[in-house]
Amino acid sequence: MTSPDDITGLILAGGRGTRMGHVDKGLQRFGGASMAEHVMRRLAPQVGTLAINANQNLEVYAGFGVPVWPDQLTGFEGPLAGLATGMARCATPLLVTAPCDSPFLPHDLVARLHLALDAGGADLALAETGEAGPDGVPRIQPQPVFALVRTTTLPRLEAYLAGGGRRMDGWYGGIRVVRVRFDDAGAFRNINTLDELRQCEPE
Repeated sequence: MTSPDDITGLILAGGRGTRMGHVDKGLQRFGGASMAEHVMRRLAPQVGTLAINANQNLEVYAGFGVPVWPDQLTGFEGPLAGLATGMARCATPLLVTAPCDSPFLPHDLVARLHLALDAGGADLALAETGEAGPDGVPRIQPQPVFALVRTTTLPRLEAYLAGGGRRMDGWYGGIRVVRVRFDDAGAFRNINTLDELRQCEPE
């Protein structure tokens, strides 16, 4: 089994922040620090190295002390563009991603994804959550932006992007994927609006 040193953590902060009023979500203050810094603190102990995927405010992100990688595709093409950039630039065989607006991500996220990836001989492991609906039946929710992937799959992803694909799970057809269930759906909560940011602010 590979070690955490073989994994690069990539924080996805390359979006426009449209739902938050066109502000840079990763730099919004939350509990005394930016949201991206909260994600960094949670992810850093789980991986060997860290980087940030961002397309604006690059100097500010660089001040966090980790490499900043803008999308190789122009035009804010979404998280898959950030994933492809990370896979092309990281020096490790594995890359794990987490969005900049999810400051509660699990402390065991990478370990559990890594275990499932190796056990299943898979190319990609992604998190999923399950919560009981009003009828008591569990509702399974994939969390594809929380994923661990082998960088050898980059050609498949690049081909998908070149064909105009942008859905996070749209390129899975050519690779082996395993899913890992996490019981605490709240750990994967993402903060999309300024109202949500205020509601989640620690007292």
